[in-house]
Order: sequence, then structure tokens, then C-alpha cells
Amino acid sequence: MKSTFTATFLFLTLTYFSSCNQKVKQDNTDNKDSLSLTSTPDDSLLNLIQKQTFRYFWEGAETTSGLARERIHIDGVYPLNDQHVITIGGSGFGLMGILVAMERQFITKEQGFERLTKALDFLGKIERFHGAWAHWYDGTTGKAKPFSKNDNGGDLVETSFMAQALICIREYYKDSTDEEKSLASKADELWKGIDFDFYRNGKDVLSWHWSPTSEWEMNHPIKGYDECLITYVVAASSPTHAIPASTYHQGWARNGAIKTDAKKYGIPVLLKHNALENEVGPLFWEHYSYLGLNPNGLTDQYANYEDVTKNHVLINIEYAKLNPNKYVGYGPDKGWGLTASYSIDGYNAHHPDNDKSVISPTAALSSMPYTPKESMAFAKYAFSLGDKLWGEYGFYDAYSETENWFPQQYLAIDQGPIVVMIENYRSKLLWDLFMNAPDVQNGLKKLGFTTPYIK
Repeated sequence: MKSTFTATFLFLTLTYFSSCNQKVKQDNTDNKDSLSLTSTPDDSLLNLIQKQTFRYFWEGAETTSGLARERIHIDGVYPLNDQHVITIGGSGFGLMGILVAMERQFITKEQGFERLTKALDFLGKIERFHGAWAHWYDGTTGKAKPFSKNDNGGDLVETSFMAQALICIREYYKDSTDEEKSLASKADELWKGIDFDFYRNGKDVLSWHWSPTSEWEMNHPIKGYDECLITYVVAASSPTHAIPASTYHQGWARNGAIKTDAKKYGIPVLLKHNALENEVGPLFWEHYSYLGLNPNGLTDQYANYEDVTKNHVLINIEYAKLNPNKYVGYGPDKGWGLTASYSIDGYNAHHPDNDKSVISPTAALSSMPYTPKESMAFAKYAFSLGDKLWGEYGFYDAYSETENWFPQQYLAIDQGPIVVMIENYRSKLLWDLFMNAPDVQNGLKKLGFTTPYIK
């Protein structure tokens, strides 16, 4: 595969490969700015993607808190005027990315420790709502910023994404120096402060939101398969405010109604969401919960999660192969992967039954543990699009070749899984930290899960 990049794109690529002492072969048949990616070792390509994407959470972090900004628009257009807004879920993904960056030597151990300390100190000072954090905060003031009218308090799902990170940080440092053990204790204290049981509201299902002004008015029960499996896992695992197993089975699994015999393109769907009885949702369903939760060998009475996650990705690949709308650049070795991201009409949760010709790089790249061959093929194809798609913090959030639409914009919630899931494919770093945590294993056993991690 050959492509001609601009000088900026070529400089970023060659600089990194040189720093890794990797031989980059140039194809001189076009001109001196040509780079043959087919000759680049896959491992070095993954290093490049991880390191560049991690910069979103490092150089791009909000300065007061050290946490992740909700979005970064290289084009300077911020319709919501939220350049200083930090996101709790995306920040959790970013904190996990710091662990990756230290292990990959993108940053030093000392730098990582310092940033993690700053971030956890900030998390300990800002307002919480029965232990849960809000979806957004103003990084400069530490005040919660409403996500919507009644979503101005605790967001249990975003908090669960952060809890996943806190557990990994604790496990990473718990057997280290006294100073590092202190950071592990800080992470543990923040994790144990989340009152999951309060968010049952006296029922056998978890509620997504609680507001200090309107309490439970959002009325959003967390049930049916989507990105929220991790919420029930950490809620059952809490050493201080755990939910009973019945809340998982009656609430999330809907007394077994979560199971389905439906197939899409001949591939079993296995688990279904309430509103998508005969469809599959966006691919982030197979990323956010599984940054720490290893689906390989993970089973309960409802499904084998190794099959659930992989099948969802295979459905996306098959859809791209069929390409019923004849969109430009679709294919199993080209552009594939539909998920929630920026879109040609604003923001959209793309999936095979809601396709706007928009491909989101996070969809295929974060699926690397499930479909490494196809995910790597996408990575190389994405590079062939040059600096229309690649920028300061890795691949931009979304694009459409059909519409010649290449916005220079990023979202934390999409960049974070790229760094973490590629690392889980390469080393299982975050999977091993999370799954070996004693409280997580207790929670999984309580809910009836089996996994190779539980001996």
C-alpha cells in the first residue's frame, strides 16, 4: 500500500519510527514524501498509534486537573464552548492509558506517578453525589457542569468507567514503594467511596442518574445489553456499597430476557438491548466495559462474552463487506466499524441499521483484541488517507469518504479505548490488573461469572 503524505504527516511518522530504531522503507517511485506502510512491522505501527493517541491525555489534558478534556477541536470550532470541560468516563480511560504509557516508555515512571497523583487529588476534592461523579466538570473551577437539564449530578455509568481505572491504578502500585502504595491507597479510597447501592433507589435495578435538584427524574434504569455491563460488575464488587446479585439478574439481565436467538448476516447476536430487539448497537458496547473486564473465557448463565464481543465486531466487518449503500471506502480490508462518534449531522450512534457513511477509527482499532487481522488492515488503510485523518493526537474521531468529510476533531471517550484495547491485545496489561483484583473476583463470583482468572 502506497500513499503520499504531507510534510507534517511524514515528519510525525518518520520521527517516531526513527526513535524506535525501526527501519522505515521509502518508496522512491512516486517522490521523496512517499512511505510504504506495507513494509512497516505491525508492532511498530501499533506503537505509533498508541503513542500519538496517548498525547490526547498527556499534552492535551486540562491543565488544572490533569484529566481529559471532553473534546479537542484542532479546527478551533467549539459549538458548545466547552474547551475546559473534563469528562469523567474519558478521564478514566486516560488514566488507564497512563499505565500503558509508562510500560511502553512513552513517559517515565516518575512522570506517570506525578500526573496520576495530580488527577486523583483533583477527583478527591470535587463534588460527588452519593459517591458518584458527574458526567462533566469545569476543570478550572472543579464545579459539576450539567450534561443536560436534569443530568446535573451523579452519573453512575461514567463513574463506573472511572472505577475501572481506579482499581487498575491500585493494583499497579499496591506492592511498590511506600510513596506508590500511598497512591494505591488513594485510588482505593476513591473507589470505595462510590455508593452503588444508593443508585438502586430501593429497586432491583441500577439507575444511571441522580440529581441534587430533581433526584430520580431522569428515570433511566440500566438494563439490557450495552456499554454498561461494567457498572454491574463494579457495583457487585464494591467492598463498601455492593449491590445484591438479584439486581444484576432482575435489572440488567431482565430475568433472562437479555438473551436472544437473533442472527445478523448469519452471525449470532446472543445478547440484546431493550430498544434494539433485532439489531446490534454501536461498537463501543464492546469496548468501554472491556477495558478492564477480559471477555476471553468469561461466561455466565446468559452468554459467553468472548463470543458476544467478537460476534458484534464480525457483524460490522460483514456489513462493510456487503456495503449495501455502496459507500466509498468500505470493506473488510478498508474502512469498517460503526460506533457513536461525530457525524455528518452532528453526533450519532452509528451501527449497521443506522449508517450515515461515517467510519469512526476507534471502532476498528479498539476491536484489535477481537479481530487483529481486520483491525490491522483498517489501521493501514486509515494511514493511506494521510493527514486528512491523522493529526496531533492520532486519527481524528470520524470521517466519510463518501461525503469527503474529514473534520479535525477529537473526543476523549473515543481516543481512550484505542490506547487501552490495543495494549490488551499486545500484553493484557489492563485486563490482568483488573481481573486479578480480589474484590473484582468476588463480585464476578457473586454474579455467577466464571473466568480463567478465578482459580
